[in-house]
Amino acid sequence: MRLIASLRASSRSPLLQVVKTSLAAIVAWLACAALLHQPLPIFAAIAALLVVAPSVNQSLAKGVERSVGVVVGVLLAYAAGDLFGHSTWVVLGVIVVSLLLAWVLRLSPGSANQIPISAMLVLALGLQTPGYAFDRIIETVIGAVIGLAVNVLVVPPVLFGPAHDAVTRLASEIAATLGDLAHVLRIPTDRRGVEAVLDRARTLRGLRDEAAAALASADESLMLNPRGGRHRRQLARDRAFLDTLTVLAARVPGMARAVRDRYDASLTTDAVVQSIATELDRAAHDVLLLAQAPRGENEPPPVTAELPALTAPLVVLRPDAENWVLVGFLLEDLRRVRDEIVGDPD
Repeated sequence: MRLIASLRASSRSPLLQVVKTSLAAIVAWLACAALLHQPLPIFAAIAALLVVAPSVNQSLAKGVERSVGVVVGVLLAYAAGDLFGHSTWVVLGVIVVSLLLAWVLRLSPGSANQIPISAMLVLALGLQTPGYAFDRIIETVIGAVIGLAVNVLVVPPVLFGPAHDAVTRLASEIAATLGDLAHVLRIPTDRRGVEAVLDRARTLRGLRDEAAAALASADESLMLNPRGGRHRRQLARDRAFLDTLTVLAARVPGMARAVRDRYDASLTTDAVVQSIATELDRAAHDVLLLAQAPRGENEPPPVTAELPALTAPLVVLRPDAENWVLVGFLLEDLRRVRDEIVGDPD
């Protein structure tokens, strides 16, 4: 079962991507059959299949990788064939030399794999098919160009939506965790409930990494993309908002750990702790509002409410002697959370 699970992706690629890939392979095949009079232009179809990628930038990179690999492989095969002939040992030797050449030149995996494949096919089939090497280069270039053109012209992919959703999901989880912390400080909770809050807080770093990866993918999808212009400003807003959430995702687990380590039922009767719980609820409220209107570089912070959360630091004159360590820790973290949400005046 584990082997079968490893063969499946965590999510399906969009159906549109399947249609575009199929279209690119069909057009590449028909174009080469018409232009080169090739009855089986399989290498054009292979190039088109490989070049249609989740982003236009990736398509261009894959097209260049495959074309470079084919050209280098063909030249290497021609040189080896002229010097040593086309025996089995020559073919095997060229494979090894191709891999070593790719390693020395630090070529990408796409080019590194294509060089020995092209060289091997030219040496193995070149004797029976005159002009095979040249036709292979032309086929590959045509297939790569058609694959890139299809990816650009037929609804080029924009991955802004998943990236925005990932950032919003992180903000929602941060707000929910702050609310959970307020709840356990306000209402007596058993040990299992307090541990559950810490477990939830520990997931924030993973969600932050997922959001950062999604933003990177979205940024790449906008490169060389004619549909990317109207999304770049929104992406910049989400990236700026993620900077704020990154600090909160690191701060909130520390607060949850401190509450778990020093939790006691007496906290729910401490007036200072209850004030902290109120501030935690307000902080959760404001994080959700920021998620609705992420701040850009030149935009003011949004009005959060009639009584905005954390508009001023919480002032405590004398905390309960039994809880002063936890109170001091939470007050300092609340100050830092506030600075991230409403902006540090310094």
